[in-house]
Amino acid sequence: MAEKIKILTLSDHPLSPSGVGTQTKYMIEAMLRTGKYKFVCLGGAIKHEDYRPLKTEEFGDDFVVYPIDGYGSPDQIRSLIRAEKPNILWFMTDPRFWGWLWQMEDEIRPLVPMVYYHVWDNFPPPTYNKSWYESTDVIACISKLTKDIVDEVVPDHKETYYLPHSINTDIFCKLPQEEVLKHRSEYFPDSENKTIFFFNSRNARRKQTGSLLFWFNTFLNKVGRDEAILLMHTDTKDPHGQDLDAIIEYLNLSGQVAISRDKLPPEQLALMYNFVDCTVSISDAEGFGLSNLESLACETPILVTMTGGLQEQVTDGENWFGIGLKPTSRAIIGSQDIPWIYEDRLSEEAVVNALEKIHNMDHEEREMLGYMGRQHVLKNYNMEKFGEDWDKIFSHVVENLGSWDTRKNYKSWDFSEVK
Repeated sequence: MAEKIKILTLSDHPLSPSGVGTQTKYMIEAMLRTGKYKFVCLGGAIKHEDYRPLKTEEFGDDFVVYPIDGYGSPDQIRSLIRAEKPNILWFMTDPRFWGWLWQMEDEIRPLVPMVYYHVWDNFPPPTYNKSWYESTDVIACISKLTKDIVDEVVPDHKETYYLPHSINTDIFCKLPQEEVLKHRSEYFPDSENKTIFFFNSRNARRKQTGSLLFWFNTFLNKVGRDEAILLMHTDTKDPHGQDLDAIIEYLNLSGQVAISRDKLPPEQLALMYNFVDCTVSISDAEGFGLSNLESLACETPILVTMTGGLQEQVTDGENWFGIGLKPTSRAIIGSQDIPWIYEDRLSEEAVVNALEKIHNMDHEEREMLGYMGRQHVLKNYNMEKFGEDWDKIFSHVVENLGSWDTRKNYKSWDFSEVK
């Protein structure tokens, strides 16, 4: 039997519930089920109670996770690369977390190729990322927009791919109507004639949670205070977001807004997607927006900002699977690390009108949007394709780029003419 391809991964902890952690886990499990791979993971971005290495019962020594703080350090990478001798180094999330890793690419890439699963939210082209892209052997992009951006910044980069996120459509699926109605009545008695909107995301500034509450209040004033419910599965006290409890109290929304604070297993979230009528995401920036893909897989339509990866979920270019709102305005924002990027803003009027449009739809119209949305997910974001695409990339990297004694197509120097 051929020796297994060993991949060192740097990411959120692959057993954590974050979007980055979930996608890392999906990739790893898909590869392990081929029998061709083994993984050594640095699991960061969460607080650990125990720093001992973890193994899963299903995969044993082929899936080992070392809990760490942050995302790692140069010394940890040097040590692991020498000790484990991986064939590939794979890493994922926002590039601002990986400057230290790219700065040591001259130590890493002569030995193993670097494969980056790239998250980026918007134009203008981030030319300030150019040196990072050029320091990466393979760039896999989570959205079509991300791929367009990378192609514009480094048009000569030969190893860039479009590889969107995926979800488990056996879990996130349409459930029997009798079960759905039973749980809906348990969660929300007397809600038969009400429209239930669902927000399932982090309470962070870019998610516009405060705006959603204020604008939902305006919507209720327009259609009737007892006509709709907003269910928010989020942390109302997240330090990176607004104090949602204070806003709910100020707007007197305690009877119209329900909060789900506890972390829930995927099966419970799938049930929520089933008994709500529409999932809402009015973010001003969104690399992908995984909750919306989960909603569509459960045949529940979405109401989203046409930004980042959201715009390819709500429509396939011909059909719509909910309502996509084009930004009312765009602002250039930035920081010392990210000098410029667009922030896509919606207006109160646009969001209130969209909420009203969903509210006024009959059951059959919502059902059709949701049904078509699931077909869109199955065709373009299914787990089988996700696994096949990663297997093709990794196999290509091993065959054409090599590692250690077989390392190919990498040089740490270039010729340029001095005039």
